[in-house]
Amino acid sequence: MTVAVTNWAGNIRFRAERCHEPRSVEELRRIVAGARSVRVLGTGHSFNAIADTPGDLVSVAGLPRVVEVDGRARTVTVSAGLRFSEFTGVLDRAGFALHNLGSLPHISVAGACATGTHGSGVANGSLATAVRAVELVTAEGELRTIARGAAEFPGSVVALGALGVVTRLTLDVVPAFEVRQWVYEGLPNAVLRERFDEIMAAAYSVSLFTRWRTDRIDQVWLKQRGGPEAPGTWFGAVPADGPRHPVPGCPPEPCTGQLGAPGRWHDRLPHFRAEFTPSSGDELQSEYFVDRADAVRAFDALDAVRGRIAPALQISEIRAVAADDLWLSPAYGRDSVAFHFTWHPDAAAATAAVTAVEEALSAFSARPHWGKVFTTAPEAVRASYPRWDDFRALLRDLDPTGRFRNGFLTRHFPPA
Repeated sequence: MTVAVTNWAGNIRFRAERCHEPRSVEELRRIVAGARSVRVLGTGHSFNAIADTPGDLVSVAGLPRVVEVDGRARTVTVSAGLRFSEFTGVLDRAGFALHNLGSLPHISVAGACATGTHGSGVANGSLATAVRAVELVTAEGELRTIARGAAEFPGSVVALGALGVVTRLTLDVVPAFEVRQWVYEGLPNAVLRERFDEIMAAAYSVSLFTRWRTDRIDQVWLKQRGGPEAPGTWFGAVPADGPRHPVPGCPPEPCTGQLGAPGRWHDRLPHFRAEFTPSSGDELQSEYFVDRADAVRAFDALDAVRGRIAPALQISEIRAVAADDLWLSPAYGRDSVAFHFTWHPDAAAATAAVTAVEEALSAFSARPHWGKVFTTAPEAVRASYPRWDDFRALLRDLDPTGRFRNGFLTRHFPPA
Protein backbone atom coordinates (compact mmCIF):
# COMPACT_ATOMS: atom_id res chain seq x y z
CA MET A 1 0.00 0.00 0.00
CA THR A 2 1.26 3.48 -0.78
CA VAL A 3 2.01 5.70 2.21
CA ALA A 4 3.03 9.32 2.46
CA VAL A 5 6.35 9.94 0.71
CA THR A 6 7.25 12.99 2.77
CA ASN A 7 7.62 13.62 6.46
CA TRP A 8 5.34 15.81 8.59
CA ALA A 9 7.06 19.03 7.53
CA GLY A 10 7.56 18.11 3.89
CA ASN A 11 11.29 18.86 4.07
CA ILE A 12 12.23 15.16 3.65
CA ARG A 13 11.10 13.17 0.62
CA PHE A 14 11.63 9.48 1.25
CA ARG A 15 13.55 7.52 -1.37
CA ALA A 16 11.97 4.12 -0.73
CA GLU A 17 11.51 1.76 -3.66
CA ARG A 18 8.50 0.18 -1.95
CA CYS A 19 6.09 1.25 0.79
CA HIS A 20 4.22 -1.28 2.91
CA GLU A 21 1.41 -1.15 5.44
CA PRO A 22 1.08 -4.76 6.62
CA ARG A 23 -2.18 -5.88 8.17
CA SER A 24 -0.71 -8.57 10.40
CA VAL A 25 2.50 -9.30 12.25
CA GLU A 26 3.00 -12.37 10.07
CA GLU A 27 2.86 -10.21 6.95
CA LEU A 28 5.33 -7.80 8.53
CA ARG A 29 7.71 -10.65 9.34
CA ARG A 30 7.67 -11.79 5.71
CA ILE A 31 8.36 -8.24 4.49
CA VAL A 32 11.31 -7.79 6.82
CA ALA A 33 12.79 -11.22 6.11
CA GLY A 34 12.62 -10.63 2.36
CA ALA A 35 13.92 -7.07 2.30
CA ARG A 36 17.42 -5.77 1.69
CA SER A 37 16.90 -2.55 3.62
CA VAL A 38 14.00 -1.60 5.90
CA ARG A 39 13.05 1.51 7.82
CA VAL A 40 9.86 2.27 9.72
CA LEU A 41 7.76 5.39 9.29
CA GLY A 42 5.52 6.39 12.18
CA THR A 43 3.41 9.50 11.87
CA GLY A 44 6.26 11.23 10.05
CA HIS A 45 6.77 13.77 12.83
CA SER A 46 10.52 13.87 12.24
CA PHE A 47 12.51 16.60 10.57
CA ASN A 48 15.59 14.78 9.31
CA ALA A 49 16.41 11.60 7.40
CA ILE A 50 16.25 9.23 10.37
CA ALA A 51 13.43 7.21 8.72
CA ASP A 52 14.72 7.37 5.15
CA THR A 53 15.72 4.29 3.14
CA PRO A 54 16.43 3.39 -0.48
CA GLY A 55 14.73 0.04 0.15
CA ASP A 56 11.45 -0.78 1.90
CA LEU A 57 9.56 1.73 4.02
CA VAL A 58 7.13 0.16 6.48
CA SER A 59 4.23 1.69 8.40
CA VAL A 60 2.84 -0.31 11.33
CA ALA A 61 -0.33 1.80 11.49
CA GLY A 62 -2.29 -0.99 9.79
CA LEU A 63 -1.44 -3.71 12.31
CA PRO A 64 -4.37 -4.92 14.42
CA ARG A 65 -5.30 -2.39 17.08
CA VAL A 66 -4.26 -3.47 20.58
CA VAL A 67 -5.11 -1.66 23.83
CA GLU A 68 -4.86 -4.13 26.71
CA VAL A 69 -5.04 -2.68 30.23
CA ASP A 70 -3.74 -4.85 33.06
CA GLY A 71 -4.94 -3.24 36.26
CA ARG A 72 -3.15 -5.72 38.50
CA ALA A 73 0.22 -5.18 36.82
CA ARG A 74 -0.51 -1.50 36.23
CA THR A 75 0.40 -1.66 32.56
CA VAL A 76 -1.16 -1.06 29.18
CA THR A 77 0.00 -2.93 26.07
CA VAL A 78 -0.60 -1.06 22.83
CA SER A 79 0.09 -1.62 19.16
CA ALA A 80 3.10 0.41 18.10
CA GLY A 81 1.41 2.42 15.37
CA LEU A 82 -1.28 3.91 17.59
CA ARG A 83 -1.22 7.64 18.14
CA PHE A 84 -1.41 8.62 21.79
CA SER A 85 -4.84 10.16 21.21
CA GLU A 86 -6.11 6.78 20.01
CA PHE A 87 -5.65 5.01 23.34
CA THR A 88 -5.30 7.54 26.16
CA GLY A 89 -9.09 7.92 26.45
CA VAL A 90 -9.50 4.15 26.77
CA LEU A 91 -6.81 4.10 29.44
CA ASP A 92 -8.47 6.96 31.33
CA ARG A 93 -11.86 5.24 31.32
CA ALA A 94 -10.16 2.22 32.88
CA GLY A 95 -8.97 4.47 35.70
CA PHE A 96 -5.36 4.85 34.63
CA ALA A 97 -3.00 7.35 33.02
CA LEU A 98 0.47 7.69 31.56
CA HIS A 99 2.84 9.70 33.74
CA ASN A 100 3.25 12.34 31.05
CA LEU A 101 2.53 13.20 27.42
CA GLY A 102 4.26 15.20 24.72
CA SER A 103 3.05 18.46 23.25
CA LEU A 104 1.21 16.65 20.45
CA PRO A 105 -1.19 13.73 21.00
CA HIS A 106 -1.02 13.04 17.25
CA ILE A 107 2.33 11.22 17.25
CA SER A 108 2.74 7.44 17.35
CA VAL A 109 3.74 5.78 20.60
CA ALA A 110 6.58 3.77 19.03
CA GLY A 111 8.06 6.71 17.16
CA ALA A 112 7.95 8.93 20.24
CA CYS A 113 9.66 6.35 22.43
CA ALA A 114 12.25 5.43 19.81
CA THR A 115 13.55 9.00 19.60
CA GLY A 116 13.38 10.08 23.26
CA THR A 117 10.41 12.42 22.87
CA HIS A 118 9.19 13.90 26.15
CA GLY A 119 6.82 16.16 28.02
CA SER A 120 7.90 18.40 30.88
CA GLY A 121 8.41 18.29 34.64
CA VAL A 122 11.48 18.04 36.84
CA ALA A 123 10.28 14.68 38.18
CA ASN A 124 8.97 13.34 34.85
CA GLY A 125 11.08 11.15 32.61
CA SER A 126 10.64 11.05 28.85
CA LEU A 127 7.77 9.07 27.36
CA ALA A 128 10.14 6.14 26.83
CA THR A 129 10.70 5.75 30.58
CA ALA A 130 7.20 4.26 30.85
CA VAL A 131 8.15 1.34 28.60
CA ARG A 132 8.25 -1.99 30.40
CA ALA A 133 8.59 -4.26 27.36
CA VAL A 134 9.20 -3.97 23.63
CA GLU A 135 7.94 -6.49 21.07
CA LEU A 136 9.72 -6.24 17.73
CA VAL A 137 10.40 -8.05 14.48
CA THR A 138 14.15 -8.55 14.18
CA ALA A 139 16.32 -8.57 11.06
CA GLU A 140 15.61 -12.22 10.24
CA GLY A 141 11.85 -11.80 10.62
CA GLU A 142 11.70 -13.26 14.12
CA LEU A 143 9.30 -11.90 16.72
CA ARG A 144 11.07 -11.07 19.96
CA THR A 145 10.13 -9.41 23.26
CA ILE A 146 12.72 -7.52 25.32
CA ALA A 147 11.51 -6.71 28.83
CA ARG A 148 12.79 -4.47 31.59
CA GLY A 149 15.44 -6.39 33.52
CA ALA A 150 17.08 -7.86 30.43
CA ALA A 151 20.67 -6.72 29.93
CA GLU A 152 19.87 -5.27 26.51
CA PHE A 153 16.65 -3.52 27.57
CA PRO A 154 18.18 -0.05 28.25
CA GLY A 155 19.47 -0.04 24.67
CA SER A 156 16.25 -1.32 23.12
CA VAL A 157 13.74 1.43 23.91
CA VAL A 158 15.24 4.65 22.55
CA ALA A 159 16.70 2.68 19.66
CA LEU A 160 16.02 4.84 16.59
CA GLY A 161 14.37 1.94 14.74
CA ALA A 162 17.83 0.38 14.42
CA LEU A 163 17.13 -2.95 16.11
CA GLY A 164 13.91 -4.00 14.41
CA VAL A 165 10.31 -3.06 13.70
CA VAL A 166 8.47 -2.47 16.97
CA THR A 167 5.00 -4.03 16.94
CA ARG A 168 3.84 -3.57 20.55
CA LEU A 169 4.88 -1.70 23.66
CA THR A 170 3.93 -2.42 27.24
CA LEU A 171 3.83 0.79 29.29
CA ASP A 172 3.67 1.49 33.00
CA VAL A 173 0.54 3.34 34.09
CA VAL A 174 -0.47 5.36 37.15
CA PRO A 175 -3.89 6.15 38.59
CA ALA A 176 -5.84 8.59 36.42
CA PHE A 177 -5.78 12.22 37.47
CA GLU A 178 -7.02 15.69 36.60
CA VAL A 179 -4.88 18.64 35.54
CA ARG A 180 -5.50 22.38 35.52
CA GLN A 181 -3.56 24.64 33.21
CA TRP A 182 -2.67 28.32 33.46
CA VAL A 183 -0.70 30.62 31.19
CA TYR A 184 1.36 33.53 32.52
CA GLU A 185 3.03 36.23 30.48
CA GLY A 186 6.12 38.40 30.81
CA LEU A 187 8.37 36.43 33.18
CA PRO A 188 11.54 38.54 33.51
CA ASN A 189 14.66 36.80 32.27
CA ALA A 190 16.52 38.11 35.32
CA VAL A 191 14.08 36.34 37.64
CA LEU A 192 14.38 33.15 35.61
CA ARG A 193 18.16 33.24 36.00
CA GLU A 194 17.98 33.77 39.75
CA ARG A 195 15.25 31.23 40.50
CA PHE A 196 15.45 28.77 37.62
CA ASP A 197 15.16 25.55 39.63
CA GLU A 198 12.28 26.91 41.71
CA ILE A 199 10.41 28.05 38.60
CA MET A 200 10.81 24.76 36.73
CA ALA A 201 9.62 22.81 39.79
CA ALA A 202 6.63 25.07 40.50
CA ALA A 203 4.08 22.75 38.83
CA TYR A 204 3.74 19.17 37.62
CA SER A 205 4.71 20.41 34.15
CA VAL A 206 6.24 23.80 33.29
CA SER A 207 6.93 25.10 29.78
CA LEU A 208 8.62 28.41 29.02
CA PHE A 209 7.99 29.98 25.61
CA THR A 210 10.26 32.70 24.26
CA ARG A 211 11.02 34.33 20.90
CA TRP A 212 14.51 35.36 22.12
CA ARG A 213 13.70 38.99 21.32
CA THR A 214 13.27 40.71 24.69
CA ASP A 215 14.35 40.39 28.31
CA ARG A 216 11.15 38.56 29.23
CA ILE A 217 9.80 35.08 28.61
CA ASP A 218 6.69 35.46 26.43
CA GLN A 219 4.58 32.77 28.10
CA VAL A 220 4.81 30.23 30.92
CA TRP A 221 2.44 27.25 30.76
CA LEU A 222 1.77 25.62 34.12
CA LYS A 223 0.07 22.22 34.31
CA GLN A 224 -0.84 21.38 37.89
CA ARG A 225 -2.28 18.24 39.51
CA GLY A 226 -4.65 19.57 42.16
CA GLY A 227 -3.39 22.26 44.49
CA PRO A 228 -4.67 25.78 45.12
CA GLU A 229 -5.79 28.35 42.60
CA ALA A 230 -2.96 30.03 40.71
CA PRO A 231 -1.73 33.32 42.22
CA GLY A 232 -2.50 36.70 40.66
CA THR A 233 1.18 37.19 39.83
CA TRP A 234 3.83 34.54 39.44
CA PHE A 235 7.55 35.37 39.78
CA GLY A 236 6.79 38.74 38.19
CA ALA A 237 4.66 37.30 35.36
CA VAL A 238 0.96 38.08 35.05
CA PRO A 239 -1.90 35.72 34.14
CA ALA A 240 -3.10 35.73 30.55
CA ASP A 241 -6.54 37.30 30.20
CA GLY A 242 -7.73 34.55 27.87
CA PRO A 243 -6.61 31.35 26.12
CA ARG A 244 -3.29 31.53 24.33
CA HIS A 245 -1.43 29.75 21.53
CA PRO A 246 2.31 29.27 22.15
CA VAL A 247 3.06 31.29 19.01
CA PRO A 248 1.87 34.86 19.62
CA GLY A 249 -0.81 35.92 17.17
CA CYS A 250 -2.01 32.40 16.36
CA PRO A 251 -5.61 31.51 17.30
CA PRO A 252 -5.84 29.50 20.55
CA GLU A 253 -8.58 27.08 19.44
CA PRO A 254 -6.16 24.20 18.71
CA CYS A 255 -4.76 24.39 22.25
CA THR A 256 -5.78 22.44 25.33
CA GLY A 257 -7.96 24.08 28.00
CA GLN A 258 -6.48 26.89 30.06
CA LEU A 259 -7.57 29.46 32.68
CA GLY A 260 -7.47 26.78 35.37
CA ALA A 261 -10.42 24.77 34.04
CA PRO A 262 -10.03 21.17 35.32
CA GLY A 263 -9.58 18.50 32.68
CA ARG A 264 -8.50 14.90 32.34
CA TRP A 265 -4.77 14.27 32.15
CA HIS A 266 -4.88 13.44 28.43
CA ASP A 267 -6.79 16.67 27.69
CA ARG A 268 -4.34 18.94 29.53
CA LEU A 269 -0.81 17.50 29.48
CA PRO A 270 -0.44 18.02 25.70
CA HIS A 271 -0.36 21.60 24.43
CA PHE A 272 -2.61 20.79 21.48
CA ARG A 273 -5.99 19.11 21.20
CA ALA A 274 -6.33 15.82 19.38
CA GLU A 275 -9.02 17.10 16.99
CA PHE A 276 -6.61 19.66 15.54
CA THR A 277 -3.47 18.83 13.55
CA PRO A 278 -1.27 21.89 14.04
CA SER A 279 1.32 23.33 11.69
CA SER A 280 1.91 20.33 9.44
CA GLY A 281 4.28 21.55 6.74
CA ASP A 282 4.54 25.01 8.27
CA GLU A 283 7.64 24.55 10.40
CA LEU A 284 10.98 22.92 11.04
CA GLN A 285 12.12 21.89 14.51
CA SER A 286 15.34 21.47 16.48
CA GLU A 287 15.94 20.59 20.13
CA TYR A 288 18.95 20.25 22.40
CA PHE A 289 19.27 18.74 25.89
CA VAL A 290 21.77 20.01 28.47
CA ASP A 291 22.46 19.05 32.06
CA ARG A 292 20.02 20.91 34.31
CA ALA A 293 23.00 22.17 36.31
CA ASP A 294 24.12 24.03 33.17
CA ALA A 295 20.68 25.35 32.22
CA VAL A 296 21.13 28.98 33.23
CA ARG A 297 24.54 29.24 31.61
CA ALA A 298 23.11 27.62 28.45
CA PHE A 299 20.20 30.09 28.52
CA ASP A 300 22.65 32.97 28.73
CA ALA A 301 24.72 31.57 25.87
CA LEU A 302 21.62 31.38 23.68
CA ASP A 303 20.47 34.82 24.74
CA ALA A 304 23.85 36.19 23.64
CA VAL A 305 23.15 35.04 20.04
CA ARG A 306 19.47 35.96 20.01
CA GLY A 307 20.03 38.19 16.98
CA ARG A 308 21.09 35.14 14.95
CA ILE A 309 18.22 32.98 16.23
CA ALA A 310 15.15 35.23 16.28
CA PRO A 311 14.79 35.97 12.53
CA ALA A 312 14.26 32.28 11.71
CA LEU A 313 12.21 31.48 14.78
CA GLN A 314 8.49 31.01 15.34
CA ILE A 315 8.83 30.08 19.02
CA SER A 316 11.23 28.38 21.41
CA GLU A 317 10.19 26.20 24.34
CA ILE A 318 12.22 25.34 27.45
CA ARG A 319 11.28 22.26 29.48
CA ALA A 320 12.75 20.03 32.20
CA VAL A 321 13.16 16.26 31.78
CA ALA A 322 14.18 13.85 34.54
CA ALA A 323 17.23 11.63 34.10
CA ASP A 324 16.88 8.03 32.92
CA ASP A 325 19.04 4.98 32.18
CA LEU A 326 18.13 4.42 28.51
CA TRP A 327 21.40 4.39 26.58
CA LEU A 328 20.42 6.68 23.69
CA SER A 329 17.98 8.87 25.58
CA PRO A 330 18.94 12.55 25.38
CA ALA A 331 18.28 12.60 29.16
CA TYR A 332 20.50 9.58 29.85
CA GLY A 333 22.24 9.87 33.20
CA ARG A 334 21.47 13.52 33.85
CA ASP A 335 18.48 15.62 34.83
CA SER A 336 18.08 17.75 31.75
CA VAL A 337 16.66 20.93 30.34
CA ALA A 338 15.57 20.83 26.71
CA PHE A 339 15.76 23.91 24.51
CA HIS A 340 13.32 23.46 21.64
CA PHE A 341 13.13 25.64 18.53
CA THR A 342 10.29 25.84 16.03
CA TRP A 343 11.64 27.48 12.87
CA HIS A 344 9.89 29.03 9.93
CA PRO A 345 9.86 26.57 6.98
CA ASP A 346 12.91 28.16 5.37
CA ALA A 347 15.69 25.57 5.31
CA ALA A 348 18.52 28.02 4.67
CA ALA A 349 17.45 30.40 7.45
CA ALA A 350 16.83 27.51 9.86
CA THR A 351 20.26 26.02 9.14
CA ALA A 352 21.94 29.34 9.85
CA ALA A 353 20.05 29.63 13.13
CA VAL A 354 20.85 26.01 14.05
CA THR A 355 24.53 26.79 13.54
CA ALA A 356 24.24 29.68 16.00
CA VAL A 357 22.42 27.49 18.54
CA GLU A 358 24.96 24.68 18.28
CA GLU A 359 27.88 27.08 18.64
CA ALA A 360 26.28 28.62 21.73
CA LEU A 361 25.65 25.21 23.32
CA SER A 362 28.95 23.60 22.33
CA ALA A 363 30.40 24.04 25.84
CA PHE A 364 27.56 22.09 27.46
CA SER A 365 27.73 18.65 25.81
CA ALA A 366 24.31 19.33 24.29
CA ARG A 367 22.51 16.29 22.91
CA PRO A 368 20.28 16.94 19.88
CA HIS A 369 16.85 15.35 19.64
CA TRP A 370 17.28 12.37 17.32
CA GLY A 371 14.30 13.20 15.12
CA LYS A 372 14.85 16.93 14.57
CA VAL A 373 17.10 19.19 12.52
CA PHE A 374 20.69 19.28 13.75
CA THR A 375 24.16 19.53 12.26
CA THR A 376 26.25 18.47 15.27
CA ALA A 377 29.12 16.27 14.13
CA PRO A 378 28.59 12.55 14.82
CA GLU A 379 31.81 12.49 16.84
CA ALA A 380 30.49 15.21 19.15
CA VAL A 381 27.14 13.45 19.56
CA ARG A 382 28.93 10.20 20.35
CA ALA A 383 31.10 11.85 23.00
CA SER A 384 28.01 12.91 24.94
CA TYR A 385 26.65 9.34 25.34
CA PRO A 386 28.56 7.12 27.80
CA ARG A 387 26.88 3.92 26.52
CA TRP A 388 27.45 4.64 22.82
CA ASP A 389 29.74 1.66 22.29
CA ASP A 390 27.32 -0.63 24.12
CA PHE A 391 24.53 0.38 21.76
CA ARG A 392 26.74 -0.15 18.73
CA ALA A 393 27.55 -3.66 20.00
CA LEU A 394 23.83 -4.36 20.50
CA LEU A 395 23.15 -3.07 16.99
CA ARG A 396 25.78 -5.44 15.62
CA ASP A 397 24.31 -8.38 17.54
CA LEU A 398 20.67 -7.83 16.56
CA ASP A 399 21.23 -6.59 13.01
CA PRO A 400 24.56 -8.05 11.85
CA THR A 401 23.82 -7.54 8.15
CA GLY A 402 22.63 -3.94 8.53
CA ARG A 403 19.08 -4.53 7.34
CA PHE A 404 17.76 -1.62 9.42
CA ARG A 405 20.64 0.72 8.67
CA ASN A 406 20.40 3.85 6.56
CA GLY A 407 22.68 6.80 5.95
CA PHE A 408 21.68 8.49 9.21
CA LEU A 409 22.51 5.45 11.33
CA THR A 410 25.72 4.69 9.47
CA ARG A 411 27.00 8.22 10.04
CA HIS A 412 26.36 8.00 13.76
CA PHE A 413 27.09 4.30 14.30
CA PRO A 414 29.64 3.27 11.66
CA PRO A 415 30.10 -0.50 11.44
CA ALA A 416 32.98 -1.73 13.57
